Amino acid sequence: MTEDAATLLTVWRSELRQLVRSQLQILLEQRNFEGAKIILGPVQPVDIAEAIEELPETLQVIAFRLLNKAEAIEVYEQLDPSVQQALIQDFRDQEAIDIVNQMSPNDRAKLFDELPPKVVRRMLSQLSPEERQTTSLLLGYQANTAGRIMTPKYIALKEDLTAVHAQERIRSLAKTSEVSYYLYVTDASKRLIGILSLKDLILAPPEQALGEIMTRDVIYAHTGTDQEEVAQLIQRYNLLALPIVDKESHLLGVVTVDDVIDILQEEATEDIYTMGAVQSDGDNYFQIGLIEVTKKRIPWLLVLLITNSITIVIMSGYETVLEEVIALAFFTPLLIDAGGNVGAQSSTVVIRGLSTNTLRDKKPSYIIFRELIAGGMLGIILGILVVVSIFLFLGKVEIGITVGVSLLSITLISAATGATLPFMFRSLGFDPTLMSAPFITTIVDILGILIYLNIAKVVLRI
Repeated sequence: MTEDAATLLTVWRSELRQLVRSQLQILLEQRNFEGAKIILGPVQPVDIAEAIEELPETLQVIAFRLLNKAEAIEVYEQLDPSVQQALIQDFRDQEAIDIVNQMSPNDRAKLFDELPPKVVRRMLSQLSPEERQTTSLLLGYQANTAGRIMTPKYIALKEDLTAVHAQERIRSLAKTSEVSYYLYVTDASKRLIGILSLKDLILAPPEQALGEIMTRDVIYAHTGTDQEEVAQLIQRYNLLALPIVDKESHLLGVVTVDDVIDILQEEATEDIYTMGAVQSDGDNYFQIGLIEVTKKRIPWLLVLLITNSITIVIMSGYETVLEEVIALAFFTPLLIDAGGNVGAQSSTVVIRGLSTNTLRDKKPSYIIFRELIAGGMLGIILGILVVVSIFLFLGKVEIGITVGVSLLSITLISAATGATLPFMFRSLGFDPTLMSAPFITTIVDILGILIYLNIAKVVLRI
């Protein structure tokens, strides 16, 4: 496909999505269900899910029931958890069981995490014995671990199987298992001992045993491994799937790359919320009520309000300095804002580096020193500009020197503080993202005011 053709196809799909969104609600409100079915016909499941999410709640279940059974399962798995919950409670019992029974085990476990316990127990009791056992297995693992997000529907092959017999087994199990590019080889005790690709299997001589084809150096994770670490393993080694084993190396399931994409998005969203001093519980922030939004945002703001009051106490202790040279007060916002911004920049790059493991080969001392030098260079440039500006507009060299030296000192300390605190939090076992930009800014504000007013006392001899 040429680049122009790919661009046209992308534009066409975008216009189709917009058409579905704009027309679906109109057709449903007019009770033109046949028209709604026709407009949904050529649309991908993920786009149908997006269109349903934008409908009023009263129309969501109607739109969903227009889909055929196979398509309904795919669409349901793509829906936001809040919409899944709303729909499942509107479905008739048998209708809900049919959908949930056909979902992939990990998606079903994720849905059950969001539903009330009473509903989960009722639905579990009505699942087929096989699906009930599979789902109970996943729910038995801690949330946000490899065991909770893996799919246990994989294909395991014995090492003594020949290539031709392995292909026959894959064909017989493909409809009930999730077949990825990789094939996993186990011994008689179901312990993972090797891996090979579909390509390797197809190209191998028909009578060659899998034990002679497979690679024994397998990248894997344990059931208790954090889901973010699982995502990082798949990302680091460019895998399409990762096998999950227990402590005795028994193969229990696999995590596929499509699940990892969702995890990376969830983890990035959580980190961004935390760095912005907003509590995140994994909910879609823009789909929760204003009361809940206020609850999520108020804790950090209260902490910052209390800590910022320290600045007022400090400034009141230097009242004589400010009364002696009233112009010093004019530059306070400039200094604390500059320091806060430099500190926030340093903390952001360090936190992001820790989150993505790009700093795994770097010593903390090197990173802190590097940010310190960067802060110094920024301070020198900004300080010179400030000194020159104050001299030109106010004609007061002493105040210009005071502000310039203070700015250099504050940017140095801000950069070092912003880079140091995330490392310190990680060493204490806390999430580095807790060292959010507002918190860094508050610390730098307090230190900045102390530095500025003490330098003023020395330079201006107050």
